[in-house]
Amino acid sequence: MKTSRRTFLETALIAAVVPSIASASGTVENPMQIKFSFNNQIFTATLNNTPTALDLLTLLPLNIQIEDYSTNEKIAYLPRKLTVEGSGPFGDEAPGDLCYYAPWGNLALFYAGYRYSSGLIRLGRLDGAVTPLLQRGNSRSGLNRPANTRP
Repeated sequence: MKTSRRTFLETALIAAVVPSIASASGTVENPMQIKFSFNNQIFTATLNNTPTALDLLTLLPLNIQIEDYSTNEKIAYLPRKLTVEGSGPFGDEAPGDLCYYAPWGNLALFYAGYRYSSGLIRLGRLDGAVTPLLQRGNSRSGLNRPANTRP
C-alpha cells in the first residue's frame, strides 16, 4: 500500500528519535510505552517497534471515547487513520493485545480471547492485567506518554 510523504517522514523522524530517549538520571526509559487513564484507573501498554505503532505516537496526547464492542474487546476511534505499512497476519493472539483495525480506523483493546482477522494490526500489549477493561460501559479516556518518557 502506498504511504503518504507526511506519514513516511513522521515515521522516519520517530524511528530516529525514539531510541535516544533518556531520563534525567541518564538511564534509557521505555520510549514505546503509552498510558491510558480509563474509568479512574491508569494502565500502560508497550508498543511494538512498527510503522503503525510509531504513527500512533504522533497523535499523542489524545482524549478518546472507549466503547464496548462484542464480548471480548473495547474500541476507540482515532482522529485519523494510521499507516498500515509493514503490517500483515499474526498469530499467538491473546487477551491484553492492543491492536489497530485499519478498515474502521480504530484501536481495539482485547480483554478476552480473539482471532486475527484481515485488517487487524497488533500494536503492542498491555503491561499488566486486563482488569481495567472488564468494566462494562463506555468512558472517556486519556491516551498519553508516561511522565518518565519524553517525545
